[in-house]
Amino acid sequence: MKAVITGGAGFIGSHLCDHLIAQGHEVIVLDDLSTGSLSNLSQLEGSAKLRFVQGDILDRELVDELVAEADTVFHLAAAVGVYNIVDNPLRSLRINLHGTENIVEAAVKHRVPYMIASTSEVYGKNDADGLKENDDRIYGSPIKSRWSYAAAKGLDELVAYVHGVESGVPCVITRFFNVVGPRQTGRYGMVVPRFVDQALSDEPITVYGTGTQRRCFGSVFDVVPQLTKLMDTPEAYNQAVNLGGREEVSIKGLADRVVELTGSGSAISYIDYEQAYGEGYEDMQRRYPDTSLAARLIGYEPTRDLNDIIGSIVEHRRSADPVPAPV
Repeated sequence: MKAVITGGAGFIGSHLCDHLIAQGHEVIVLDDLSTGSLSNLSQLEGSAKLRFVQGDILDRELVDELVAEADTVFHLAAAVGVYNIVDNPLRSLRINLHGTENIVEAAVKHRVPYMIASTSEVYGKNDADGLKENDDRIYGSPIKSRWSYAAAKGLDELVAYVHGVESGVPCVITRFFNVVGPRQTGRYGMVVPRFVDQALSDEPITVYGTGTQRRCFGSVFDVVPQLTKLMDTPEAYNQAVNLGGREEVSIKGLADRVVELTGSGSAISYIDYEQAYGEGYEDMQRRYPDTSLAARLIGYEPTRDLNDIIGSIVEHRRSADPVPAPV
């Protein structure tokens, strides 16, 4: 199989490259390196099965050319991270809306099965106990840039779904719930690598808000193999599927766990949302996935707990060698 991975030099994308190439597939990576890095692919340097193309998913002709070569497409490229979305809302919207449209239209034109990566952000402020794929979305005001990413991703899902239904080209939508692991950066607001970096430097660990917000973190090593399984499962076509972990923790509890596992002397400090992100920022108090659909479709069962997840990031930060992805 030859796969196109948009955003393949990013965190999840690079692990998907590892996984596919380890299975013997060829991979074409399309990435503009705005948030990704070639260092994420250094472990694959020299591989005849990897081709890297630096380019933009807004380049319709380039996207069409690459998708025409492919047997499948994994669309992971997006403007990501709270800081990035809040600081650059217009460009983020263009990338997440028009970029996805380019990918989907090229896949449908060339009859190439495609996967669209979405996010738990689409549920907005819905804090139900176990969010299901058909649960309602609850957003704040549309003129608050905080919600622009969630709104764009919701439209991405709709574009992918409608094209899939009308064309008959296989389409899968994956909703990631706080997927973390080696190679993820805290630069754009991702909380676990940010906490780990602060702890390893014995700097204060900065918790935004009260720290009572609750999240559920999934390991990239548990999630990435499921992407190919879903693409190989016709029952998953034209569905959105939650993927994430099972262990729920408060952000304060996460900070405490990072301090414990790193042996850090870091204190924990609190910063209000407006100081961190600007006026009017809103957060959700809880985000916990129901992954029973993934379990039914592909037997998904996360095997790594929060200690394993934090430990993998700590090991990666302390080592010059990348942590290998599972085959």
